[in-house]
Amino acid sequence: MKDDVSALKIESLRRCVKRLEEKCPGSAEALISDYDLQDIISVNLERAVQISVDIGSRLLVRLDEKPPETMGEIFPLLSEKGILKKDLAKRLAKAVGFRNISVHEYQKIDWNIVFSIIRNNLKDFKNFAAAVSKNNAI
Repeated sequence: MKDDVSALKIESLRRCVKRLEEKCPGSAEALISDYDLQDIISVNLERAVQISVDIGSRLLVRLDEKPPETMGEIFPLLSEKGILKKDLAKRLAKAVGFRNISVHEYQKIDWNIVFSIIRNNLKDFKNFAAAVSKNNAI
C-alpha cells in the first residue's frame, strides 16, 4: 500500500524543483546581484533537500532500518537497500551539506556553487523521486 504522506511529499518536491527551474537565472552574476532571487532559490533548494530527507527517513522506517545518526546518512542507506544508485546517494548526501550551510550559516553561501547546483543537479531530485516511486517505496 502506498504511503499518502510520502506521495504528497513527492509532489511537493516536484513543485520545488519546478520553481527552481523557472527561477534559474541566466548567469551566476544575475543570482549574486538579486537578493530576492537568492531567497527564492535558497528556500526552494532547502525544501527540496529537506523533503528528500523526510521521504528517505519515512522509507527507512518502513524498511525497519535503524534511524541514521545524521541526515546525510539516509541516502547511502537507501543505496545499500538497492533503492538509490550509489552515485545519486552521494550527491544527495552532499546536498544535505548545502542545506546545513544555507540554514545555519546563510552569509557564507557561495552563489556560484548554488547557480551550478540549479543548472546541473536538479535532476538528482527528479531521479530520487523516480527511484522511490519506482521501487514502490512510497
